[in-house]
Amino acid sequence: MRIQDFHHALAAIGARPCHVGRINRAWLKGLPLDSGTRHQQGDNYFPLSVRNGLPPLAAQIDALARIHSQHDAADGSLRLLVALNDGQMVESVLLPRDGLCVSSQVGCAVGCTFCMTGKSGLLRQLGSAEIAAQVVLARRIRPVKKVVFMGMGEPAHNLDNVLDAIQLLGTDGNIGHKNLVFSTVGDPRVFERLPQLQVKPALALSLHTSNAELRAQLLPRAPRYQPAELVALGEDYARRVGYPIQYQWTLLAGINDTQQEMDAAVQLLRGKYGVLNLIPYNSVEGDGYQRPSAERIQQIKRYLHDNGVLTKIRDSAGQDIDGGCGQLRARAADVIDHSRLLRRNRAEQSKPAG
Repeated sequence: MRIQDFHHALAAIGARPCHVGRINRAWLKGLPLDSGTRHQQGDNYFPLSVRNGLPPLAAQIDALARIHSQHDAADGSLRLLVALNDGQMVESVLLPRDGLCVSSQVGCAVGCTFCMTGKSGLLRQLGSAEIAAQVVLARRIRPVKKVVFMGMGEPAHNLDNVLDAIQLLGTDGNIGHKNLVFSTVGDPRVFERLPQLQVKPALALSLHTSNAELRAQLLPRAPRYQPAELVALGEDYARRVGYPIQYQWTLLAGINDTQQEMDAAVQLLRGKYGVLNLIPYNSVEGDGYQRPSAERIQQIKRYLHDNGVLTKIRDSAGQDIDGGCGQLRARAADVIDHSRLLRRNRAEQSKPAG
């Protein structure tokens, strides 16, 4: 479901724009759709046709997404495995300090070689209401004041739905524009569309290396930007909106953590209006990548800082529960597939011979 579909359904039961706005705000707070305010009960505000029509609509929108399982981590994050109405699953993560990471696709087509989500390929897009529903579920657990589009999927490949969700969250969802973070590997449409929006999110660019050839190997289906070109586009957007850009750099031992890479990163990012997020690799079973040692990670951070690049270390949330993006879903899918196989084997064994 897209947000527009929900609004059309509300209009069909007689809701006017003022009613739709109140229903949006109630939904995005995780409250019943017919909730009133401190000064006015819903029964005294909504027309009878709306009051009668809301229960089936509420059931429909609640069915968009439900929490399949929750996984607490020692860092204060809470990973949610979210089941969608068609049986597919995505992940969202409640982060420390009132943040939430949401998914925009089931799977991903970029195929980053160090990412579990990319290993499954793209299965389908999420509708804008399904994206917003992840915020609703999270707010029923604890406050959410920041939403980052860094979960499963490449937001640029589902651009209309993601931008619709950002528009709703930045208005009726009461989230500050700079606290909505659009993450992308880089897509020409992003740099064209984002400056035109009413709600302009912050931007995070997945850089990962200063070497174009290595980047093409690590992100095989990302647009073929030169890193310097990508940084220039990001810098232009950051200056336009007035809040710094984030550059993402997943640290892979022996691959993009070398001194040569760090020297190139200094040349690329020194003096730029942004921050470099170093993300130590979160191990994925079955691949050959490793995270650098803790000592090496700190060395890199100090070197970049000392050479004029604002740098932060951003551990992927939920490392102690093997909860890197896509891992919970992959394990759940393995369990489901194994259960189906067991049922099929039992059914075959119970068939009469001949």
